[in-house]
Amino acid sequence: MPPAEITRIQELIYELRVGQVMETDLITVTPSTPMNELRQILRDNRISGTPVVEDEQLVGIISIEDFIGWLADGGEQCLVADRMTGKVTRIHDDEPLILAVNKLERSGFGRMPVLARDNGHLVGVITKGDIVTGLLKHLDVDYRQAETRGARSKHIFEDIVADRSALTFEYDVVGGDFGQAGSCASGLKTTLQRLGIRPAVARRAAIATYEAEMNLVVFTEGGLVAATVNPDMIRIRVEDDGPGIPDVDKAMEAGYSTAPEWVRELGFGAGMGLDNIKNCTDRMSMTSTVGQGTRLEVDILLELASEAEQDN
Repeated sequence: MPPAEITRIQELIYELRVGQVMETDLITVTPSTPMNELRQILRDNRISGTPVVEDEQLVGIISIEDFIGWLADGGEQCLVADRMTGKVTRIHDDEPLILAVNKLERSGFGRMPVLARDNGHLVGVITKGDIVTGLLKHLDVDYRQAETRGARSKHIFEDIVADRSALTFEYDVVGGDFGQAGSCASGLKTTLQRLGIRPAVARRAAIATYEAEMNLVVFTEGGLVAATVNPDMIRIRVEDDGPGIPDVDKAMEAGYSTAPEWVRELGFGAGMGLDNIKNCTDRMSMTSTVGQGTRLEVDILLELASEAEQDN
């Protein structure tokens, strides 16, 4: 089966950060706001819910459903604190947009508060509508930049005279560092484009690398991503000294996951990461030893990259 064609929209979901598409013009209430005032707040601002903030810290969220439930229970005078949802799915502004997509999908919520990583203050809210609008805006920017960029740069290997040639780029990934998650994949994509690699090919390499990078961030203390580019192939190698995978064949099955609950709450662990890598590449192999670590190796064959692939 040929590798999947990756659209620019799919790539942007991996590439953008939450802070680039979130809504920052916030309407908030406090725990001491009376419930009978909430109706007017929601109506005047045409919103269906709002974060509950105290001393700049998020303490909950109150929705139109909570308000309707309060009315159904008799509408007796009480405070927002008595009806709000205290356990709130949240995200940081520096995290990859794909994480917000996963969290919104898994939680079923229409909106999600966004916090600053350094102080935990509420800095925005993100909805599915914000994600769509943000993607469209960045697509428009891409289009305008493409118009002014002109012809694609020549592939670097066309200028190299040698019997054999290859370029290798290495990236260190720190386990548990979600603020930097995705930077390795983004850096590799930029490097490949500067080398003159077709955008559609660089896109596949970036998404495969992102999925592998997130596995390092989530499941290990860190590892190495190395990409070797030669005239006919991009080979990406990912290594770690993590816990290892007991059953590699099982792990390769779409939907299979051993992720703990805290990982699932982050929006990961749906069991689609390795499957996404396989769909983006031409060859894939993985070996793992429990207690010693895992080695993943994938190839993207440049000579098989169809000229029909869309570069937008």
